[in-house]
Amino acid sequence: MSELFQFGKQVLASQPFSALLGTELEAFEPGKAVLTLAVRDELKQQHGFVHGGVVSYLADNALTYAGGSVLGDSVTSEYKINYLRPALGERLTARATVLSSGQKQAVCQCEVIALNNGEERLVAVAQGTISKVDTRN
Repeated sequence: MSELFQFGKQVLASQPFSALLGTELEAFEPGKAVLTLAVRDELKQQHGFVHGGVVSYLADNALTYAGGSVLGDSVTSEYKINYLRPALGERLTARATVLSSGQKQAVCQCEVIALNNGEERLVAVAQGTISKVDTRN
């Protein structure tokens, strides 16, 4: 296990909301992050789809992980998400990559995939700007 991956797992474990949802870090390397989440009834809305807030959380966190992989300690400055279809299935996977980065910010993209009966379906796409934390403030 790489030092970066080990660090990423520690960060995820220190996020109470991520722990509550049961988020897992599957991959974390320079320019890339993959987070997964098992779908359970508590994460669904009234139509039986995974709630959009959960899908959005997963994309946001994956974007920040990807950006943080090249910037260090980082937060989301902004992001946009497009919901493409209802999130149905047993597991969600957010795959994020860095499109461009500098010293203080990175622009990243993310695909959120639902695994349903062995079939992967793209349910959302997101893009965001991730900013390095300024420790002088």
